[in-house]
Amino acid sequence: MSRYITVAIHTYEKAIALRTMLENEGIAVELNNVNLEVPGFSSGVRVRIPENDLPLALRIIENKELFVHNGSDTKDHTILVPVDLSENSFKAACVAANIASSLKAHIEFIYSYIDPYIAGNVQFTDSLSYDIGEAGAREQIAVNARRLLNNFYERFRTAMKKGHIPVVSAGQNVSEGVPEDAIIEYAKLKTPSLIVMGTRGADKKDKELIGSVTAEVLDEGRFTVLTVPEPLEIEQSLNPRNILFMGNLDQDDILAMDALYRLFGSSAASVTIVHMPVRRRFSPSAADKALRRLSDYCSTNFAHYHFVAVPINQTDGEKEFEALQNKNNFDLIVVPNRHRNAFSRLFNPGLAHKMLFRTDIPMLVIPV
Repeated sequence: MSRYITVAIHTYEKAIALRTMLENEGIAVELNNVNLEVPGFSSGVRVRIPENDLPLALRIIENKELFVHNGSDTKDHTILVPVDLSENSFKAACVAANIASSLKAHIEFIYSYIDPYIAGNVQFTDSLSYDIGEAGAREQIAVNARRLLNNFYERFRTAMKKGHIPVVSAGQNVSEGVPEDAIIEYAKLKTPSLIVMGTRGADKKDKELIGSVTAEVLDEGRFTVLTVPEPLEIEQSLNPRNILFMGNLDQDDILAMDALYRLFGSSAASVTIVHMPVRRRFSPSAADKALRRLSDYCSTNFAHYHFVAVPINQTDGEKEFEALQNKNNFDLIVVPNRHRNAFSRLFNPGLAHKMLFRTDIPMLVIPV
């Protein structure tokens, strides 16, 4: 049996509130009067807990505003984390927690489900068939979806309480509909500062070239998205030190670099700037000059980063890029992403879309 120790001395009202908070998190609590001779007139109440629970209790007390309100408080910045309740979704949630902690941001989980009764009853007529008897089953589907997301959320909170990830505020949102549509509509409504999405390994992505949720969100092109590939170890907090920046050689690169610096500029990193030509806008000499000018500007204005400009041969760009990637072992790829119309996206996918299916490196896609 673990012995009990005093974790705090409060007035009676505050001691009761603290006991309730700790007991809600599974910690046994005893209350004792300080003044044993005249307990009715005690000036304080001891809050005592098992010694083994002290680290957890201190973590909860130090962040009580999050645990008391169950993570419902919102911050100035919101990080949206779409989840499919898989292990890789949990990896993405852990990465988002580390970023949210540094930015003092709020995390919002979103989980979407498709109603089979609606999906199965769609007709090419002016009306939609609907059976009143299906109402109960449809409501049960929604209840199950909320329960599954809440289980995921409680696992996330448990990781915070055990100190595996930083303590951040987090909320839940369940939506009915196709996942990519639900994510895009929610992002348009709430305008998160970042979307963090888990992706499958490159060896599995070939099977989902059409219909990838992450690819659809990237192609929308109006949101900053961080992809967390399946092979990334959950113990590895995303803290990039060797970054590949794929520039367009125009002023949009500066905006994208600023967005990168705001997210990960608190510590030093090496940034390799390359230009992957999609069309012949520059001669080789002009591209080299533009790369050097961009590198010089960034070196002056982003002090924590060391910049290196690497020209890519326009005639054999993909092979040179692969050789560069293998040589440098990048831990983050940054892609400025322009919005494209649906026809262009269908027949000529953007660079971010192509990179998603090519690499198992985390990728930050920034709209420009």
